Amino acid sequence: MTFVDFLETVLPILLYIAGITLLVVLIIIGIKFIKTLNRVDSIVEDVDNKVKALNGFFQIIDVATDKLSFLTDKFTDSISSFVIKLFKGKYNKKKEEKHEKEEE
Repeated sequence: MTFVDFLETVLPILLYIAGITLLVVLIIIGIKFIKTLNRVDSIVEDVDNKVKALNGFFQIIDVATDKLSFLTDKFTDSISSFVIKLFKGKYNKKKEEKHEKEEE
């Protein structure tokens, strides 16, 4: 038996063993991956349920902040309009005085 004949019989057997080993390893990795995905899915469902439970609380906070923002906007607008009217009156008086002096 020559070396080439020996390789022709042994190499296919080694390749078959390597292929079977690789297939078994891939199957084991696939099963572990599926188990991991199931765990992740259960965690995501748990988080989703907790978020849904807090959804009402977040809506209450949202409504409260909207109303608070509306009130502060109204308060700011009223203060700014008061200040504008206050200075506008003084400005108009100065303008009338200046206009009267020019007419003289």
